[in-house]
Amino acid sequence: MFFFHFFTALPCCLTLLCLLLFKTPPPDIQLYRYSGDLCGSPLPPGRPRVVIYVSRNLSQHLSCSTVFHHSSGMVSIDVFSPEGLCGSPYHSLRVSSVYLLGTNRPPYHSIPPEWVFSFLSWPHLVLGDFNLHYQVADPCCSLSEREFIISTSCIDAAFDVPYHFLNTPEVYTRFPFDTISRPSVLDLAFPNTALSPLVSSWDTPLPSTGSENVSCVITLKPPGILLPPPTPHWALLDLEAVGKAHDTFTTLPCPARPTPNSLSRWFDIFSARLTSLLTSYAPSKRPCPHSKPWSSPHLSCLRTEYHKFARLSRLDPSPLN
Repeated sequence: MFFFHFFTALPCCLTLLCLLLFKTPPPDIQLYRYSGDLCGSPLPPGRPRVVIYVSRNLSQHLSCSTVFHHSSGMVSIDVFSPEGLCGSPYHSLRVSSVYLLGTNRPPYHSIPPEWVFSFLSWPHLVLGDFNLHYQVADPCCSLSEREFIISTSCIDAAFDVPYHFLNTPEVYTRFPFDTISRPSVLDLAFPNTALSPLVSSWDTPLPSTGSENVSCVITLKPPGILLPPPTPHWALLDLEAVGKAHDTFTTLPCPARPTPNSLSRWFDIFSARLTSLLTSYAPSKRPCPHSKPWSSPHLSCLRTEYHKFARLSRLDPSPLN
């Protein structure tokens, strides 16, 4: 299960929910619309293996249409935003949910990877249960020759387009109920080059869904929301205090027989200690990332006085107040 959040110019969070079905019809979910109700292409034969649900908040503000493919194991939804997607020049976004099964013959998958990872000039996110083991996502797993062929044929097809791997390594997405099998990573996500700069996070913060697979949450945010941290105001550096602290400043001795790794580690430790010393005597240009560059400690006093007189004015709306 994937939750896909993204932000537009609207003051709200818009959500897509991707589910994997096991021989069951698509369920009714409150506050969400089934993607089959937003058909932009004919329904594929057979019962769908994957579905996408759209939050009613999204379908009310943006244009959404479902794209079905030749296989019941893949479905896509196109989202159109006339104001631009997350502050980017792109107005369209495609999210594809897939369910792959391994085969013994080329292309070694129930759906050819070239169909899954198609080239698009606008943002495209491919996610789902790939039923393969990828050693970058799960470095501790050991692969048989067949599993290695299945994995590399799919991953190489993604990187050739190119798509980028989004999962955090060693964060498991499947926890078997039996005590013999180990956790694994079967639910993968791949944004293309146009979408990668807009991805804010990939995480598994939600509680158990009752199945072996956990929910994955992918969030997009405009680049402008990711504010830089406050930087020191070097013009106000207290040089006198730094000079006094420098007398007691000690460094680790340089390695007697330095190697590139040991010398680099020694330099990093020395640089970190020196930077910490200087920043402790230099005020920040902004108290927090959301403060304005012209922020000043006097603003707190002015804000206190303003609210005090604002309360007096509401209690006694006389000309004097």
